[in-house]
Amino acid sequence: MSGRPREVKLTHPDRLLWPADGIAKRDLYDYFGAVADVMVPHVKDRPVSLQRFRENVDKGGFFQKEVPKGAPDWVATAEVPKKGGVVHHVLANDRATLQWLAQQGCVTPHVFTARADLLDKPDRLVIDLDPSHEDFAAVRLAARQTGDALRARGLEPFAMVTGSRGVHVVVPLKRTRTTEAVLSWVRAFAAQLAQEQPETLTTEFYKNKRDDRIYLDVARNGHAQTVVPPYAPRPRAGAPVATPLTWDELDDDALRPDAWTLKTVLGRLADLGGDPWKDIATSARALPRG
Repeated sequence: MSGRPREVKLTHPDRLLWPADGIAKRDLYDYFGAVADVMVPHVKDRPVSLQRFRENVDKGGFFQKEVPKGAPDWVATAEVPKKGGVVHHVLANDRATLQWLAQQGCVTPHVFTARADLLDKPDRLVIDLDPSHEDFAAVRLAARQTGDALRARGLEPFAMVTGSRGVHVVVPLKRTRTTEAVLSWVRAFAAQLAQEQPETLTTEFYKNKRDDRIYLDVARNGHAQTVVPPYAPRPRAGAPVATPLTWDELDDDALRPDAWTLKTVLGRLADLGGDPWKDIATSARALPRG
């Protein structure tokens, strides 16, 4: 790795990524620089799938797993096996790499639930509460019920509004079980929870069979799947940001899934005195058997 300074040349800084909100590529670059101290611990050493936009979020983007051509030699990467070969994923391990992602038009870096040194031993379990309607009070209730059920199994849940429509309930894990075992466990957990709350929760994959129930989506725990990490912007109106919560914020009737944006989340961090998930790793538990 080169000892040269890690400098990112930003091209087309005035190109509007969120045209309706007047948010330019320079703003995304500056945001990643400002949020890096709290964001990097949540993405460090996790293979990244880049959600990139050549023009703006209104015109659509694309996902890229392989590290973009011309990446600086200081951008860390990880080899992830795939059928017939490997994929070289970016590792967003520092501020400069996050800002280089902005230069690539990467609005949302999606990350693995496992770290690169033990790709088959996840240290995060994620349950995505995906609503079929706009009743966010029901989503908040479902998140609290999910958390209660996880605590009853000896695990410690954390909640994050996604910047989209739902809530992620995230559990830090000790790296003792394989991806397959974690996925099998969380599928069984979700099925039991839906069975206990059949009027409001479901594990039904097909939307036309969910009625108004909240979908307990656990698919992101599968092999080579990715999740939206804390503090990642979303390609939606207003540039909302996936934002970790304190658990008691789920009781707040005013809470919205897109409550904080690229322009406002740094103020929230200042008001809180830092990241409410800064110690999440210390709550890691071994996934129970069965």
